[in-house]
Amino acid sequence: MDQQVFLGVSWGNLLTYMKRNSGMDPDMDLDMGDYYNVVLSFVYDYIPDPPVSPTPTLPLSGLPRVPDGVDRISCLPDKVLRNIVSRLPAKEAARTAALASHWRPLWRSAPLALVDSHLLPDGGARGQLVFGGPSPRAVTAAVSRVMAAHRGPFRCVHLTRTTMDEHRGEMARWLDILVAKGVQELVFVNRPWPLDLRLPATLFSYASLTRLYLGIWRLPDSAAVPRGARFPNLRELGLCMIAMKDRDLALLLERSPVLEFLLIMGCQIGVRLRLVSQSLRCLQLSMFFLGDMDVVDAPCLERLFQYNTNKNRSSRIKIGQAPKLRVLGYLEPGGQELIIVAGSKESIVPSVQILAMEVQFGVRSVVKKVPGFLRCFPNLETLHVQSHHISEEPTRKVNVKFWLQGGPIKCVVESMRKVFLYEF
Repeated sequence: MDQQVFLGVSWGNLLTYMKRNSGMDPDMDLDMGDYYNVVLSFVYDYIPDPPVSPTPTLPLSGLPRVPDGVDRISCLPDKVLRNIVSRLPAKEAARTAALASHWRPLWRSAPLALVDSHLLPDGGARGQLVFGGPSPRAVTAAVSRVMAAHRGPFRCVHLTRTTMDEHRGEMARWLDILVAKGVQELVFVNRPWPLDLRLPATLFSYASLTRLYLGIWRLPDSAAVPRGARFPNLRELGLCMIAMKDRDLALLLERSPVLEFLLIMGCQIGVRLRLVSQSLRCLQLSMFFLGDMDVVDAPCLERLFQYNTNKNRSSRIKIGQAPKLRVLGYLEPGGQELIIVAGSKESIVPSVQILAMEVQFGVRSVVKKVPGFLRCFPNLETLHVQSHHISEEPTRKVNVKFWLQGGPIKCVVESMRKVFLYEF
């Protein structure tokens, strides 16, 4: 893969875009290692925090003392003790075997939380590992030992600190083990290079998964996915800096029948999102190099966010069957075409109550499209307007006469209660 290309986007355009959104000087010179560190930092910002922490929430000095020294905790039922162990990081869970003979087998059968950053000498306190630094091979080996020793199931597994290209054999074994022993939450991040390392089709065998976040991979080839493979229990899916084709994303959604939340942060340029889901409630797109988006049939969809998406080309948003869509944003009248095809001769979405728009107020052709957008949402109650950075030469402003000639806008006259202006 050409090192100057990231998922179909030139490094120069991508890094300028990312630097601007992270508050950095867009003109700052960065070497290739800095580029990868910026990519990693964005991915780590979007993946969820582990449900366990190696840092105690209470100081040991504040714990009550047992005056008679009797070990009452060990007398609790094994089900309760396993629940306690499952709330500990993997290293601390394994150490409970030293408490008493009764505890020795418990950690191997308790739903384990395995977070590879907790296996670092500092427990991950220093944050992300910079690209180009030494690969933590001891951590990779420790992950393999824990997976081999534990009977399962795994409550959650966060693997974010391994350069997967250097450990392809271990990666394949990890996925096989987690399929066999069951995992409920999986966060799986490849520390680049390469940026488009392909995930094996084994990924589609995780019947126990309820939450899945993938970072810096290429999705499995849809042709290699077995016909019956699916995610029957997956409710939350995050795709961060993922290389994929239209059909790969469509297959992922098709095989996730109870999916409720979908996050896409960064992807290959020009991907067209065709949304057909009977369960999805929230779709969030961020730093998404969007082609066209077609909401074909999403009867449960309530919230659709697209923020910091690529504005270098005009894209089309087509809203079909989304009768519960209540929150929509950020639309950009100057860079997107809005098409409404759902069951109304008036081309409106009556369910939307909260709308957000990005508007280049210095460009007349952009501002003139705002009324048309607002007329699509007759029951709008709250409007958020972000004054967008002007990417083209400012043109003359529209005057009051323009707003009067267009006639009344239903939501402005009848239902709108709040308007928020940002960076106006």
